[in-house]
Amino acid sequence: MYLKNIHLRQFRNYLDQKVVFDAPKTILVGNNAQGKSNLLEAVELLSTLKSHRATRDRDLILDSKPMGQIDASLERQTGSIELALTMRSQARRVCKINGEPLRRHLDFLSVLNVVQFSCLDLDLVRGAPEIRRHWIDRLVIQLEPIYAHILQQYNQILRQRNALLKSSKEIRKTDVSETIDKMQFMGNETPFSPNREQFPIFSPLLGEGGVAQSPIPNTELALWDAQLATAGARVIRRRDRILDRLIPLARNWHSSISGSTELLDVKYAANIEVGQEFIAKDNLEGVRQAFLDKIQQRAIAEKIQGTTLVGPHRDDITFTINNTPARQYGSQGQQRTLVLALKLAELQLIEEVVGEPPLLLLDDVLAELDLNRQNQLLETIQERFQTLITTTHLGAFDSQWLEQTQILTVVAGQIHQF
Repeated sequence: MYLKNIHLRQFRNYLDQKVVFDAPKTILVGNNAQGKSNLLEAVELLSTLKSHRATRDRDLILDSKPMGQIDASLERQTGSIELALTMRSQARRVCKINGEPLRRHLDFLSVLNVVQFSCLDLDLVRGAPEIRRHWIDRLVIQLEPIYAHILQQYNQILRQRNALLKSSKEIRKTDVSETIDKMQFMGNETPFSPNREQFPIFSPLLGEGGVAQSPIPNTELALWDAQLATAGARVIRRRDRILDRLIPLARNWHSSISGSTELLDVKYAANIEVGQEFIAKDNLEGVRQAFLDKIQQRAIAEKIQGTTLVGPHRDDITFTINNTPARQYGSQGQQRTLVLALKLAELQLIEEVVGEPPLLLLDDVLAELDLNRQNQLLETIQERFQTLITTTHLGAFDSQWLEQTQILTVVAGQIHQF
């Protein structure tokens, strides 16, 4: 696939800017805070409808104007495709393909496939589990767009269940507090800490360790449990399935970059212990039952804390190099090699699944890589992947490589030929 042009109107710091891509590799050069990353962000939005830098559309629109627009022309093996995304600060987005508005945003996803690699991605290894969950979720969406709906459904159920647990916790606090106040009003001036043995009257309110029991009707919580387990099982299976395909590719790339001196291992650390036989056999019911069993095990803790402690929103992905945890003990060089291997594996996997090479977005990342890793990345790109690169200077690039590259300068939201 090849992105032929992109047109930004009232997007970030761009008032009205069109860019035509006339070479497989384009370098956007300029000082910081001029708009280089904003252009890559626009391409990312056209692919996933998500930005890793903003959660609200109003933050993407220039100077609080009512709307912003991204239009692009894409060439795929099936022909030319026109994409349009309109963001409005006070209304829902509008997505169009070839001029036709889409009723479902799901149909817009992954018409344009991209892999983004920025300096922020180095936190994939050393950052919080949430970063790794977002990374794998975005990859799954690229390969299975329906996953965006499954993930949204799971998160909605999770919010509702959390709200129920939280309200129950608040009710318990209020009930116990009011009862204690009544006891003290009746003449008990000493500090009051109820338990079953001393105060049988509190038994209906107290659970293990003197903690108030939940006033949630069992049937109501059971309904949310069932919905959470069903949606969560689908999330777990899809994450595991994609990782199963990605891991061998990442190992091969990692071995190549490290000169076969290091062995990479990647594992999906699911919050729920699920037998591989269930996932391998695509057994949704087996995964779902494991989910429900874990909910029962953590039921008291969830009621005490007032939040859901079980599910894929608490999953992680672990990386080890030569059987040593990369997060805690990997050197900076090892961590960067690992992330580079993951990104190259993403490129390869998307190309295998989709049947066309995706776009590669490199956001100021070359400065973070040493010469060996830079060369590995640039040699892999060649003419195979259309690549957009941001940088503050051209010194990191080989002169011969630059000869085959379109170079654009970016200054205060204005883009010009170098």
